[in-house]
Amino acid sequence: MKIIIVGIGKVGSTLCELLASENHDVVIIDTDGRIVEEHINKFDVSGIVGSGRNIDILLEAGIKTADMIIATTEQDELNILACLIGKQQGVKHTIARVRNPEYSTQTKFLHKNLELDLVINPELESANEISRILRFPSAENIELFAKNRVEIVGFKITEDSILVKKTLEGARKKLNTKFLVVAVERNYEAIIPKGQFKLEANDVIYVTGTKSDILKLAKEIGVYKNSAKKIMIIGGSVITYYLAKQLLKTNTKVKIVEMDKERCFELKELLPQATIIQGDGSNKDLLNEEGINEVDAFVTLTGLDEENIILSLYAKHEGVHKVITKINNISYYDILSTLNLSSIISPKLITAYNILRYVRSLQNAINLQVENVYKLINNQVEAIEFLVQDENELTHKQIKDLKLKKDVLVAVIIRGNDIIIPTGEDMILPNDRVIIISTNQNLANMEILRK
Repeated sequence: MKIIIVGIGKVGSTLCELLASENHDVVIIDTDGRIVEEHINKFDVSGIVGSGRNIDILLEAGIKTADMIIATTEQDELNILACLIGKQQGVKHTIARVRNPEYSTQTKFLHKNLELDLVINPELESANEISRILRFPSAENIELFAKNRVEIVGFKITEDSILVKKTLEGARKKLNTKFLVVAVERNYEAIIPKGQFKLEANDVIYVTGTKSDILKLAKEIGVYKNSAKKIMIIGGSVITYYLAKQLLKTNTKVKIVEMDKERCFELKELLPQATIIQGDGSNKDLLNEEGINEVDAFVTLTGLDEENIILSLYAKHEGVHKVITKINNISYYDILSTLNLSSIISPKLITAYNILRYVRSLQNAINLQVENVYKLINNQVEAIEFLVQDENELTHKQIKDLKLKKDVLVAVIIRGNDIIIPTGEDMILPNDRVIIISTNQNLANMEILRK
């Protein structure tokens, strides 16, 4: 597809890299000539220096022949305007990053009246993900598929776990739960395991199944923890507002530490049920005074990655069970893994992958329609949900007889109301929804079979 990206900040840059790697015809627009030149040279894309609100710039970028325009600048109104111009010039698909909380209640209006195909709010999406993790704090991370009916959940294997030294086949026989280990992280490397793969302490296993089966599994292997009910958040950002608003609806006690006095007054007005503390969240004495030792979860949402990391390490040292760290610089991911900080939130990655999901959903191959794409294990693994629309070379064959590419695993089959955790004897049928797992990063066209 020909895709125009307006605004090459953190989100736009990530999208540029991802979409160019999948062989889309990408044209970038930004007012910073240095950034444009840098991306042209690095990712083999076309680029124009200028504003996305300028019709002449958009025409020069080829708006009349583009399949999609993605506007990700820091200005909501500019993003909306660029998409409106795109629609008027015949672009089929428009995506706008819209961050203002006031717009979050007007999504239907933006879709219907302004014809925006996808409106994405990075802060709201980040808050949704954090909230999901806090509801199941024993998990390293959680991804939802099949309209939230299927989960992929990461659990860390402790040294005293009943799973240590067990093969996957042995673990499934020992435990009275339907589940499938779809990926393993060992020494920061991703593995798509076979039945004889032997688990070790400190492995992070990614398992799939229904919500009830995953919950049962967590209890059987001794990692289950109740949802967090006392939460301390450092930083009074927009993400904090969205997150606290969700948590307070579930009778969770929320304490927010924010340095800026004016912002504290705003938060008190917006979130009257929350406890708002004006102070320096990096002050150890303040954290101890406000009860860091008594909270179930600690979430760092300041604007500085380094501060978030240091505070998270301190919370770990103080024995807080669940620590969630927000970062913008994704190059920190590997470092954080070595520091045992595993629940990492990156708003720009969440936004980029949600947009990538939409782009992927427009691409069909061998009668498959991609519906969701998620990244796991520091982006080394893809989990892809697709709909099998018609008969094709995947259907009516036992999975063990399919010539799947190396490191491709059929994880779940959803057939009507039934969720099937497949064995080698199961088959894929037309109208099934299927979730596959792969370390292959080039499955944009769902080429999962060997030639």
